[in-house]
Amino acid sequence: MMARCLLSRCGHWVFVMAAALLFSGCATLPDEAPRPPTRAMAVSADTALGKIALAAQPDPDLSGFRLMPGGDFAFDTRIQLARRAQRTLDLQYYQIENDETGRYLLRTLRDAAARGVRVRLLMDDLYTSGEDELLLGLAATPNVELRLFNPFPAGRGSILKRFTASLFDFSRVNRRMHNKLFIADGAMAVAGGRNIGNQYFRRTAGENFLDLDTFVTGALVPRLGTLFDRYWNSTYVRPVQSVVVTGLSREELQQRFEAATGPDTTPPPPQPAPNDLLGYSPMAEDLATGKLGLIWALAEAYADSPDRVIGKTASYGGVPLLDVDSVRYNVVEQMRRARSEVTIVSPYLIPGEAGLEVMREIRRRNVKISVVTNSLAATDEPLVHTAYRRYRPDMLKLGADLYELSTTRTRRSVRLGLFGTSIGRLHAKSAVIDRQVLFVGSMNFDPRSETHNTEIGLFIRSPEMAQQALKLIDVLKQQGAYRLRFAEDGNKSRIEWISEDAGKTTVLNEEPDSDFWGRAMLELLAPLTPESLL
Repeated sequence: MMARCLLSRCGHWVFVMAAALLFSGCATLPDEAPRPPTRAMAVSADTALGKIALAAQPDPDLSGFRLMPGGDFAFDTRIQLARRAQRTLDLQYYQIENDETGRYLLRTLRDAAARGVRVRLLMDDLYTSGEDELLLGLAATPNVELRLFNPFPAGRGSILKRFTASLFDFSRVNRRMHNKLFIADGAMAVAGGRNIGNQYFRRTAGENFLDLDTFVTGALVPRLGTLFDRYWNSTYVRPVQSVVVTGLSREELQQRFEAATGPDTTPPPPQPAPNDLLGYSPMAEDLATGKLGLIWALAEAYADSPDRVIGKTASYGGVPLLDVDSVRYNVVEQMRRARSEVTIVSPYLIPGEAGLEVMREIRRRNVKISVVTNSLAATDEPLVHTAYRRYRPDMLKLGADLYELSTTRTRRSVRLGLFGTSIGRLHAKSAVIDRQVLFVGSMNFDPRSETHNTEIGLFIRSPEMAQQALKLIDVLKQQGAYRLRFAEDGNKSRIEWISEDAGKTTVLNEEPDSDFWGRAMLELLAPLTPESLL
C-alpha cells in the first residue's frame, strides 16, 4: 500500500522527477471523435425497480435512504440492482480492481447487457493498468459502452510507463475523477465512499476498509442521473476502444472476458449476514417483497465540475468566484452554519490553514468539533499522515475531539466487521451537522479533494439518518480508535493516545502500532512532499 501512496496521492511529483532521469516521452490525448450525447433514463413503472420505487415514495419531494456500513450488504445491493435492472445501468467509479469483486461486478454488467439493458460504465483511468484486455472484453458486449475519464494515451502497461509517457502533461494526468455512483433503471442508486474491490467489501484476509455507502431512491435519483451525464458527455472522457489498441477481434475479446470472469477465477461473493449493524436485512429481501424499509427525507446532491481536470474554476469576467456547486464548498458551508456540533470522518485528513480557520470560526461560537481519521498504522497513505499530524496540535488547542483508528483495536472488535486477524483501515467519508444533516460522499477533507480530484456528495436532512451515522461513529470511537490529548503534564509539544477496554485505560506516548523505522522513514520523506499535492 505504500507503493500506491507514492503513486496515487502522496508522491506523484516525486515519481515524475525520478522517471524524468531515466526516460523521456511525451503523449497527449488524440482529438476527440464527435459522438452524440446520451442521457439518463427516467424512472418508469414499466420496470420492476421503478414500480417498487414509485410505490414506496410517500411524497414527490422526498428521497429514501438506507446506510450500508457493512461491505457484504453494500456489494450485494449493487449486484441485486444490476440483476433486476431492465432498461439501464449507469456506473461511475474511481477504481474497479481486477480481483474477485471487480470481475464479478463486470460479469454481472455483461449479463445485464445480454438481457438488453443499456450499460454505461465510466471509470477513472489511473488504476486500469494491466486491465485493458478485460475492459475491452466488456466493451465488446452489445449494449455496453465503457468510457475512461482523463485517460493516459500511452504507456498503458504500468503506472510507471503511463506517467513517464505523460511527463509533459502532468498537470492534466494528476487530476482524477474520484466519484463513486451506481444507478439502476433511473429508480434506485448507491453512492458513497467505496471503490469496487475485495478490500472495500471485507473480502481479503489482510487489509480491509471500514467504509460507508447509502442506498437512494426517490426525488434525488434524477439529480444523480444528471450529474452522471455531465461527466459521461464531457470532453474529458474517451471510449476505451479509442484509447487502447488491440489486435484481437471482438469475438476473441469476448472469449477472453468469459474466461477471465468465469467461476474458476471469479467465485460469487458470500451471502450477506442476516442483519447489519443498523438492524437492516439484505436489500434482496426488500426487493423480493416489493416493500422498501427506508428513511425518507429532503436531500441534495453535488458533484464537482469535470472541468477541474484542466484546472478550470468558476469565474465571472475573469474574476474567480466561489464554486457553490462543489462538494467542498457545501460541506464547509454546512459546518459554518452549525450551532451545536460538527462530526467529521475523513480517512485522509489535511485541514490546511483554510480548514483550520473554519474550525476556529465555529469554535468561537462554542460549536463542538469531533474528528475521526486514520492513525499512522491504519492509513494506506503514510505521507498524508505526515501532513495531517502538523495540524494535530492546532486542532487539539482549539478543543476539537480527535480520534485515530487503531489496527489493534479494530482486530479485536466484532461490531466493526468481524475483521479477525486482518487490518481495518478507515475509508468512509462523512460528516454530521447538529445531529440534523448527514453528508455522505467521496470527498476527503484534504487539498487533493479540494483542487485536484472531482468528488460527489449527498446532503441528507434527517435527524434519524444523522443519528444512525453517529451511532456508527460512536462504535468507531469506542471500539476501534484512540482518543488524542496533550500530555497530562501540560506539555503541548507531546501528544498521548488513550484507549479504554474492559474498564482499563491505556496511555501511549508514540504513534500506536507503528515501529521506529517506519516513523523515521516518514520523517525523512515528509519535507520532500508538498502538501498541495497530497
